[in-house]
Amino acid sequence: MAEVELSRRDAILTVTMNRPEKRNAMSSTMLARLVEVFAALEHDTEARVVIVRGAGRSFCAGLDLGELAAARAGKGTVALTEIEDVFHELERVPQPTIAMVQGEAIAGGCELALHCDLRVAADDVKFAMPLARLGIALPFPLIQKLLDTIGTAQTKELLFTGDFFRAERALALHMVNRLVPLADLERATDELAATIAGNAPLSLRAFKRVIFRANAFRRTIEHEDYQAEVARIAKSEDVAEGVAAMREKRPPRFQGK
Repeated sequence: MAEVELSRRDAILTVTMNRPEKRNAMSSTMLARLVEVFAALEHDTEARVVIVRGAGRSFCAGLDLGELAAARAGKGTVALTEIEDVFHELERVPQPTIAMVQGEAIAGGCELALHCDLRVAADDVKFAMPLARLGIALPFPLIQKLLDTIGTAQTKELLFTGDFFRAERALALHMVNRLVPLADLERATDELAATIAGNAPLSLRAFKRVIFRANAFRRTIEHEDYQAEVARIAKSEDVAEGVAAMREKRPPRFQGK
């Protein structure tokens, strides 16, 4: 079974993360395939809109913690740098992108949704960034995406607490563009995609390009020192403890080292 499935209907391409038994947690295989799919869209003249969705009850639970633990032990490959590559390619997809979000959108799953241009969410949606519970620091571009979307105060709360932002709050904070009953999610997403796909593709690509360029100055902010700190934290004992505690469903015992 492919971990990423593609389907087309008219001018709409749907990219489905297909690990429902793992809440679509992103493995190294899935990450590599998503990079490949998003990069190829630069040359796709048939697709006018791209929908990103998860199979089953959840959108995406973030990185696969089993693979992350194995990577720290030198037995795996999944890493934060790989997921950054996915977001980099997704943000540069020339077609408008829509995240169809149901259930959980956690950590990397939350960022994946935010890196799409638009988000249609079901009323059972739960966004969270519980990285402090894992002992992980978020790379600068991903914090910048949160700041751009929900502002400074809400970004602080989301990151400091690791708590869920549920449907109505997510809508109020502009984390989602449209909130609909779960039963209507697919229909509402398809209707939005069809409306966009009916517009002039050259105009859509131009609008997206200029909006990206208008926001590009934020990426020039000096942050090498912070990225070095992120790398140091990734090798800390707290990360191993946080990942183990999450997998074992127990409170972590962080030591700050």
